[in-house]
Amino acid sequence: MSTSSNNRKKDALEYHAKGRPGKIAVVPTKPYNSQRDLTLAYSPGVAEPCLAIAENNEDAYKYTAKGNLVAVISNGTAVLGLGDIGAQAGKPVMEGKGLLFKIFADIDVFDIELDTKNVDEFINIVKAMEPTFGGINLEDIKAPECFEIERRLKAEMNIPVMHDDQHGTAIISGAALINACELQGKNIADVKIVVNGAGAAAISCTAMYVAVGASRENIVMLDSKGVIRNDRESLDPTKAEWATGRDIYTLADAVKDADVFIGLSKADVLTSEMLKSMAPRPIVLAMANPNPEIAYDLAVATRDDIIMGTGRSDYPNQVNNVLGFPYIFRGALDVRATAINEEMKIAAVRAIANLAKQSVPEEVNQAYNANNLHFGPEYVIPKPTDPRLITEVSIAVAKAAIESGIARKTISDWGAYQEELRKRLGKDDGIIRHLTAIAKNNPKRVVFAEADNYKTLRAAQIVKEEGIAIPILLGNKEKISNLITEYAFELQNVQIIDPLEERKSARFEQYAEHLYKMRQRRGVSKYDAIKLMTNRNYFAASMVEFGDADALISGLTRNYASAIRPALQVIGAKEGSRLAGMYLMLTAKGPLFLADTTVNTDPTAQELAEITVLIENHVRRFNITPRIAMLSYSNFGSNDGTTAIKVREAVKILHRDYPEITVDGELQANFALNKDLLESNFPFSTLKGEAANTLIFPNLESGNIAYKLLQEVGNAEAVGPILIGMDKPVHVLQLDSSVREIVNMVTIAVVDAQSRETTSA
Repeated sequence: MSTSSNNRKKDALEYHAKGRPGKIAVVPTKPYNSQRDLTLAYSPGVAEPCLAIAENNEDAYKYTAKGNLVAVISNGTAVLGLGDIGAQAGKPVMEGKGLLFKIFADIDVFDIELDTKNVDEFINIVKAMEPTFGGINLEDIKAPECFEIERRLKAEMNIPVMHDDQHGTAIISGAALINACELQGKNIADVKIVVNGAGAAAISCTAMYVAVGASRENIVMLDSKGVIRNDRESLDPTKAEWATGRDIYTLADAVKDADVFIGLSKADVLTSEMLKSMAPRPIVLAMANPNPEIAYDLAVATRDDIIMGTGRSDYPNQVNNVLGFPYIFRGALDVRATAINEEMKIAAVRAIANLAKQSVPEEVNQAYNANNLHFGPEYVIPKPTDPRLITEVSIAVAKAAIESGIARKTISDWGAYQEELRKRLGKDDGIIRHLTAIAKNNPKRVVFAEADNYKTLRAAQIVKEEGIAIPILLGNKEKISNLITEYAFELQNVQIIDPLEERKSARFEQYAEHLYKMRQRRGVSKYDAIKLMTNRNYFAASMVEFGDADALISGLTRNYASAIRPALQVIGAKEGSRLAGMYLMLTAKGPLFLADTTVNTDPTAQELAEITVLIENHVRRFNITPRIAMLSYSNFGSNDGTTAIKVREAVKILHRDYPEITVDGELQANFALNKDLLESNFPFSTLKGEAANTLIFPNLESGNIAYKLLQEVGNAEAVGPILIGMDKPVHVLQLDSSVREIVNMVTIAVVDAQSRETTSA
């Protein structure tokens, strides 16, 4: 065994053994710290839900974890890549499956390993556990027993049952086949399909292909003995269904002129010569693990017209069951389906196939170190990290369950259900979606001052595709055009402006003259103004000032001070206003606004009050009622340090001059964010009853530290900095912002421009 193999073995064993052995645990979901909590959780309080369920069994979904609990059950007779290793040895795999259920769909799992190979005994044990679980995921059970076990459990149980080894691969490869046929210009009803393998997965996959449009007459199946023919003696009934009478016997015979090869067998059985004999524009899904039926590199070297998929994550088009089973069970559980039927499985196939045709989120590109994943030969199915799978697939499955009549619970508000699914995985970005919807109603022209950058162009493509904004790109035209070509960005019709090429234009002269007038008493000569205007940030700010663009985005590649300076010199602050910087933090407990985090170093009490009024007005634009806490290290006079006194004075000013604003302080952060703590200690506070959602910091240092701690340790997403108080919409990014952060800032910039348009009207 090689050194690398030894290291992998050591790492794997250490991973499972280190700390608390295994990969899953039970976590309480209710308070348990007080004696009262315990009496409610167990005796005597637990009697009440027990009696309620005794009267109505459906109340188990209301009072227990049943509705979100799946059993992953195996007897270890067909563990992937390992074979019949027994129930106990299969337990790490079942725990791993439970981990995937939880992280991808927030489904709780008990893994159950049954030490029996007797079909009747296995079925009776599982049936007896129906009161415990909302669904049953059968795993790693050998064929043909798995067929009977699943068939009987589905018939005899009243909760969803699915053998994922059969149907998971069928669903994912079915989606891949649909999209590959489309890309290759082939009709699925006409393609000739060769299925190499006749186990549980192969049988189920083949049935799924027929269900989504393939012709049974065009399918040839092989097992270890060769082509399954109808003249073979003692043919298993599950194989007999796919037997052929054609005069073909070997894999080489079968694949000649075939359009599709499906591999669910073993490594290296498909040779390059066999691949050459296939029809033009072949489709190969070689799914043997860990090594496919033909090596990916060999296949693509042999045929340049191939679409190739495997079961491996290190090659394109990975057929990975995790694209399906978490979300199929999620949808089934959420409507309390009595089964997982064909309609639900086909709905999952269609949803996965359709998702691959949508624009890929940048976080997926980053996860796979890709620049611009898009629907095509190397991307026919989504990646497992795509955050949209939980909404797209779960909703499709839930709808199919309802429409096919096996749901015991209906969903009428699909938008609310979509929101619930996002929240399960901490994707509670409802405020950004709200702003996106507003932006799309009236997209504005946004000039990108640093367009010769991959992230900027990717963000520009997204906002253009989504209809959020009309991008204008500033920079060297040749460099920008080359990047657009290199990464296949769809930005061909977007305006590209190079300030250096504009020097003789009328608007360049107009921009330079304006800058000269603005700065002539601050040491800027006419020559200096002309020279500065070749700088993209000065030119972009001038475009906004003169109405040639509606908003400006900059700061990706330079520090905040140097990025904001041109806008201040060209546009300046709104008359009678001061500037402030605010971050919107998307936290697990909801949105939180923080200020000032970027502009005012050490404001006075009066300035702090002015900043608060500015922030309060801006928070309302997010359709949120501000509840403002003025933060300090002191609580209502408990300390008399300089900072505490300053904050206290600012609150006095606000209470006196702006009584309509809900604000209080000085407060420590924990009291501001914990309504119970605040009310029990300071019942007189104007913030009592609900936690603060807007935090004003006494100085730049504390605000900057706080948002960065929340971002890194608190796992909060930062949107900003949002620059408030400028006379025109100007927004400066964090240095090296992500594409998602740029898109969020563009969205805010568009809404900012819209609101100013409404105000001026």
